[in-house]
Amino acid sequence: MKLNRVLPLLAALSAVFTAHADLAALLTNVAPATATPPPRLPSIIFIQCHDLARGDLSCYGQTNFQTPNLDRLAADGIRFTHYTGGADSAATTVQLLAGNNSAPTNGELNLAQRLQQNGYHTGLIGEWNGGNQPWTRGFDEFAGFLDDASAQNYFADALWRYAPNSIFDFTNSRMIAFMGKEMIYANTGGKKGVYLPELFINAMNNFVRVNAPDAASHYRPFFLLVNFPMPRSATLGADDFPVPSDAPFTEEKWPQAAKNRAALITRLDAGIGKLFEQLKTLGMTNNVAVFFTASSAPEKFANTNLNFLLPSADFRNANKPAALPMIVNWPGTIPAGRVNHAAWSAIDLAPTALNIAFVKPADNFTGISLLPILTGEKKEAAPDSPLPHDL
Repeated sequence: MKLNRVLPLLAALSAVFTAHADLAALLTNVAPATATPPPRLPSIIFIQCHDLARGDLSCYGQTNFQTPNLDRLAADGIRFTHYTGGADSAATTVQLLAGNNSAPTNGELNLAQRLQQNGYHTGLIGEWNGGNQPWTRGFDEFAGFLDDASAQNYFADALWRYAPNSIFDFTNSRMIAFMGKEMIYANTGGKKGVYLPELFINAMNNFVRVNAPDAASHYRPFFLLVNFPMPRSATLGADDFPVPSDAPFTEEKWPQAAKNRAALITRLDAGIGKLFEQLKTLGMTNNVAVFFTASSAPEKFANTNLNFLLPSADFRNANKPAALPMIVNWPGTIPAGRVNHAAWSAIDLAPTALNIAFVKPADNFTGISLLPILTGEKKEAAPDSPLPHDL
């Protein structure tokens, strides 16, 4: 073989070996040139109850009955003593979503819409009193009532649903959203087969289970607002706190309404226990921030024998907003076992939630983010005169 023909072949072989050598080095000695995956955003669960006082929970000083699951939520997180809502439940919901004292206008987006636009799957369970329909206000899913009056019936025979991609269209070829009233046949004709507080608790846990971030959903986080329309207050009548059974308080020497109300709060507490177990089963414990509070404080009961359940400062007051329970739990991020006396309100929830979700707060927000206080980064001084049962 002539030399002028051998040299190109040797050069080609050399290039091949060099390429293989470079490839080997690339595979063994150099990290892959891929982008760093973004952090998995935490999910957010916000639970508020209608007309629930701090003194209704044993972690705030209740001694007539216990709320062990909410106590655990507080023991593993932070309990606030001076959180306030709006003038009533509807006003609190507006403030919670708007980040200020009025509903968004002129194209301003509420909390759910902002989270929705930033990749969160959003849901609402319970009572909606924010105007329009919730599915036009940033919620991907809804189950509950559209007005306060309907929500007072704990054995209603229908509730509103909005469920995307849940039914076939008229061509029976594609899935569309169900929107409308869904019958609860076990409650028709005056029957009391389904207790709505329990239904909402089950819906809460089903939403969390179905929407748990996983590989199939590309670890999509969720925002769930649970607006429980209970336990209510004396506006239903002093002896009218509907509950299937007053157990475990049947033998107590209390007015019947007190037994019923305590039994209902105990059921709510058990629902929080079910949520605990659900999050634990799903492995979500450290990547979900859970807020528990009330949208309004109860009025003083017409039957004064009921008032032993609550400190006087926890009742609704026309001249001064009543302090409401507020517990926040986020293991691994919020240090456990803390009590904080920072004074804050519902308008601070939207900026706090957006801060958690790494979303810039809106310009129209007047509330501030409490995340630095939640994480312990910022210390907040106690008020001059904390209530005795807050010490």
